[in-house]
Amino acid sequence: MPDDGVASRVRSAAPVGPRSRSPSRADPAEARRRDGADRAQPRRYRRTLSPLTLRILAVNVLALAILVGGLLYLGRYQDRLIESELEALRTEARIFAGAIGEAAVTRGGDETNELSHELARQMVRRLVETTDTRTRLFDPSGTLIADSRVLIGPGGVVQIEELPPPVQGGPVSRIAIDLYDGIVNALPSRDKFPVFREGPVQVADKYADVVRALAGDVSASVWTTHDHGMMLTVAVPVQRFKQVLGAVMLSRGGVQIDAAIRSVRLDILKVFAVALAVTVLLSFYLAGTIARPIRKLAVAADHVRRGHGRHHEIPDFSRRGDEIGDLSGALRDMTAALWQRMDAIESFAADVAHEIKNPLTSLRSAVETVARVRDPDQQRRLMSIIEDDIQRMDRLISDISNASRLDAELSRAEAEPVDIGRMLRMLADIHQTTAAERQAPRVQLELPPAGDLTVPGLEGRLVQVFQNVIANAVSFSPPGGAVTVRAAVVRGTPEGERVEVTVEDDGPGIPDGKLDAIFDRFYTERPAGEKFGTHSGLGLSISKQIVDAHGGEIFARNRRDGRDEVRGAVFTVRLPRA
Repeated sequence: MPDDGVASRVRSAAPVGPRSRSPSRADPAEARRRDGADRAQPRRYRRTLSPLTLRILAVNVLALAILVGGLLYLGRYQDRLIESELEALRTEARIFAGAIGEAAVTRGGDETNELSHELARQMVRRLVETTDTRTRLFDPSGTLIADSRVLIGPGGVVQIEELPPPVQGGPVSRIAIDLYDGIVNALPSRDKFPVFREGPVQVADKYADVVRALAGDVSASVWTTHDHGMMLTVAVPVQRFKQVLGAVMLSRGGVQIDAAIRSVRLDILKVFAVALAVTVLLSFYLAGTIARPIRKLAVAADHVRRGHGRHHEIPDFSRRGDEIGDLSGALRDMTAALWQRMDAIESFAADVAHEIKNPLTSLRSAVETVARVRDPDQQRRLMSIIEDDIQRMDRLISDISNASRLDAELSRAEAEPVDIGRMLRMLADIHQTTAAERQAPRVQLELPPAGDLTVPGLEGRLVQVFQNVIANAVSFSPPGGAVTVRAAVVRGTPEGERVEVTVEDDGPGIPDGKLDAIFDRFYTERPAGEKFGTHSGLGLSISKQIVDAHGGEIFARNRRDGRDEVRGAVFTVRLPRA
């Protein structure tokens, strides 16, 4: 029955050339080539540590380090500790000043209050016994009266110096402490404090806090020592009935503050160490879930490119449900499409070689025979055969060239709105104009009275599809028969709205089991009496290729009556509606 609307003679010989390459068995030479391809794998696929892994690790660790660095700064926490320590020193200084003002004051000959130096020294020694604070007492003239670090006895004056705390731990601990001190000393938090300088002769003028205290104010300051330590000083006036009799200055090192900050920082560093370990492990895990499958995909793609045959496949990661799974599926589909395309090219080449070989064989036989025949009638018949074979070859080559360019044209061209109703009217008018001369069956067109039959596509190629289908139906309809062309909009399909065109004829129908085969290349099943070689057998194959490229479908079936007898064939073309 129909081949394509424009068919050819029945193929009698097997296709020339291999149809596909079997991957089931490989000879030893092929195995050696594959092994060589594996050994020739590019070095970029054999890295010990992936650059992607390093980037992920660097980003995660850097973000964590910035966070921990901000926590380790502890600027506001240190300010709160300093303020709390200064407040405690103020309270302690007020207590000392109040005690001295009550118990170490004597009345002079002129009935004025005076500070007793001896009583003041004794009270200072007793007051500082329970504290680690250095206490100094100055008289109104600025002279140092008492210093808790200086003891005066029968043997003279003894200066007390506070020794640094003993270093605890082994060499590793000392190195860690030195490293910590170096980092802390490099922080800008200490730069805002002035340097505390202890003069050889202690007078009130050397200490700004004492000067303000002798003026009746309470003063407090934070200092930096020469060894990058911290010093807190508070000066409070010693008063008796609002009379300033001296000033008490208390000074204390920032050891407790440093210890508190160090403890907090060590806790942060412990948490940082655990977080860093977890971050590194998670980074390697994350990089492994990303880099490892990508590397496998790259290696597999390289093997497919370098290999011979279908011995290598793209790994399937579609179960991951992420972008890598999508990439794996896309690569697998692309590889399958490439192999399918290669198979189609091989099959097409074999079919072309076979179809061209038949007329060439006939042409060669006729040419060899015509040289030996002397009968003019036989020579004319042979020349007629030669002319028919040449015309058939010309038609074959033209249709083959058209089919080979079809994919490239469909991939480059931009789709435009095409009115299927107007196109079918034009084709029906052209057929009716020439039907009387050829005594061809009439074409009946049935279109909906109102309806948009516009589809996106290439108008020239869609014209070719309906020309082939209508010409195929006309060629199989008997003289005086009719070809009915109907068009309608189909709704409710899973693919959305479709424009459906059906072409019915009154011919013998399609042979059983050939409903799909009629769309194969070079398929031949022509009506009896038609001149051999009139058609190339590519019309319906090209039509299916065009419809598939437009996202539609084309299929055929037999039209039967109430007694289940075949009354003709029906071709259906469905295209997405614009």
